[in-house]
Amino acid sequence: MNQTSATRIAIVSSSWHRDIVNNAQAPLLAELERGGIPAGRVDLFEVPGAFEIPLHAKRLAQSGRYGAIIACGLVVNGGIYRHEFVAGAVIDGLMRVQLDSDVPVFSAVLTPRDFHEHEEHHRFFSEHFAKKGAEVGRACVETLSALSLVPLTAG
Repeated sequence: MNQTSATRIAIVSSSWHRDIVNNAQAPLLAELERGGIPAGRVDLFEVPGAFEIPLHAKRLAQSGRYGAIIACGLVVNGGIYRHEFVAGAVIDGLMRVQLDSDVPVFSAVLTPRDFHEHEEHHRFFSEHFAKKGAEVGRACVETLSALSLVPLTAG
């Protein structure tokens, strides 16, 4: 059994714009499977929005159960707040989880400058999430493989 086939993966997705965000899931799972991580070794979690993803990722990393965590979400400009602040907080939080826990964290949290509630944008971002799902799945497999070649050293 290779290193990746023994690894459990957690996917944390936001339910905000679920109809768009969940388009990442099938291509992501297909890439993990191609890389030797069967769907049975992947656990799916859903949180209300992208802002809630980092804390959930932190708790999953602290559990010691997962070899990697993948975040999926969509941060859009709602007109009330500057979405750049939310996007920055989410991405910074995910990086902090990864560096503090030594568990790789991958992001398919998209933060488009412009998003409007019409069919053209729904279609575009749905297709884009499918591409991002495949990309993040490949990145996860490749990173886990590369990290398995780098032994941990006592500091």
